[in-house]
Amino acid sequence: MAMKPEGTLNVGQKELSVFIGSPRLAGNPQIFVQGTAPIGESLLTVSSDLEPVGMLAESWEVSADGLVWTFHLNKGVQFHKGYGEMTAEDVIWSFDEFSESSKHPRASNIRGVWNNPEGSTEAPDPYTVVVNTGQPWSQVPIWEMVTSPGGSATWIVSKKQGEELGVEEASGQIAATGPWDLVEFKTAEFWRMEAVEDHWRKTPHFAEMIFWEIPEESSRIAGFQTGTLDTTLIAFDSIPVIEAVPGAQLMSFPGGGESALTFYGQYYVGIGTPDQQPGYDPELPWVAANPDLDSPEWDRARKVRVALSIAIDRQAIVDTLLGGRGGPAVLWDFGQYEETWLPPEMRWKFDPERSKRLLSEAGYPDGFSITLTPSLRGAPVEVEACEVIAQMWADIGLDVKFQNIPYSTLRPSLIGRNYQGSTCHAGGIRLEPGQGFSGMLSKLNHQAVWNRGVEHPWLDEKVSQHMATINQAERRELGIEIATFMFDNALTGVGLYNFDVVWPVGPNIEPWLEGVRYRDLRNINGYEYIRPRGK
Repeated sequence: MAMKPEGTLNVGQKELSVFIGSPRLAGNPQIFVQGTAPIGESLLTVSSDLEPVGMLAESWEVSADGLVWTFHLNKGVQFHKGYGEMTAEDVIWSFDEFSESSKHPRASNIRGVWNNPEGSTEAPDPYTVVVNTGQPWSQVPIWEMVTSPGGSATWIVSKKQGEELGVEEASGQIAATGPWDLVEFKTAEFWRMEAVEDHWRKTPHFAEMIFWEIPEESSRIAGFQTGTLDTTLIAFDSIPVIEAVPGAQLMSFPGGGESALTFYGQYYVGIGTPDQQPGYDPELPWVAANPDLDSPEWDRARKVRVALSIAIDRQAIVDTLLGGRGGPAVLWDFGQYEETWLPPEMRWKFDPERSKRLLSEAGYPDGFSITLTPSLRGAPVEVEACEVIAQMWADIGLDVKFQNIPYSTLRPSLIGRNYQGSTCHAGGIRLEPGQGFSGMLSKLNHQAVWNRGVEHPWLDEKVSQHMATINQAERRELGIEIATFMFDNALTGVGLYNFDVVWPVGPNIEPWLEGVRYRDLRNINGYEYIRPRGK
């Protein structure tokens, strides 16, 4: 006989913001946190071997030419709040809604796949979705848009609810398919969820789960120590405190994510036209007044970016703040693939004296002012490491204006292309290097929503070619070419460190590995598999 869910599971989160469940309206941090609840589920997820595996889709096939993707759905999956069985129509409607989003970081990719005018999306029967992309797309960006959890996750919601209530009203009471159903939320305080009994995949052991928004590390740790939180996000320097809690344990995942440095304002597409992005300003030392890669203006700005990159002692950050739980990084997207994909000479060598010489050669012997902002994405030491980088930049003469704000406040300026500083930005584990290259496509030519701070005609051409390349060997060759361009120019996505992930396990719950989804380990997931201790 199945056990009836009982008790409450309490989880500490850094940031929740208002709950937004409608695909058309949701942005981060809601996408990032909700995908781990899970209130919603996607077609696929990712195994511990970093391979896509079925979730709402029990299986799928791809045609030899890579144009036709056929998803076979699990039968009997029920929506929350009595909205009936999920069918292919709900899947198509949900992705249509995501494609209309002005906030989802992969909305332009979703449009290119699910709503390509040269292709089609059909439901030949209630449990089959056939997507003809119209143009070749490699598997990696498609896997990214049909998996969860993570900051670019998707989930399937009830078409009936959306049409009956409208997406605005449905958003706060969304009917999705996950093992937890949202029943109440209070902005900047909590999200309360109830277990879905007889869930198609896994009925939770706890009857109720509450996410508590607690921005301060000390407060989250205090909650864990007193037993008011069963698990929470922690910094590595809190590990000794966790280990001192009677009955507490740690779950550790090597290579769980990566952190990178971005340089915003490099919007070289549309310069001098009405479409010029508001954040482009050639007066910024790291932004070139001429996008010609052979111009002296480009070389001057390149020297500035290289100088800032080699002024960072990555190993010291790993040794001190991470306690050795990670390693120095080279480029965003290449975390666990650096040794096998990138040549050994492609590494950032800490050299503050050379950094000062480069700044002097670029015309800034006395430094300059720059804003540095940590993107709060649930990664270990994301604020502390960024603070250390600010000090390292100050050591070479920069006036660093450190800005610590919620990601929900920062993100609109990144999407609007009007932020003009640098960020420390963590990302989840990648299925393949280059999975996030689309974050460097231009808004003018590709309608890309979220951006890493750089748009350039060279990148528009090469990244688009990479995304459309089906042959793995050819895609790898292109990926290395793009990586070389990024490294040589220190353009953006400069690697900082790769980090392990540690989840604390309170004395009232058991550790769990079953159900952990490796799509993104920065936030805790697999909650439905957590058991009360001793049961």
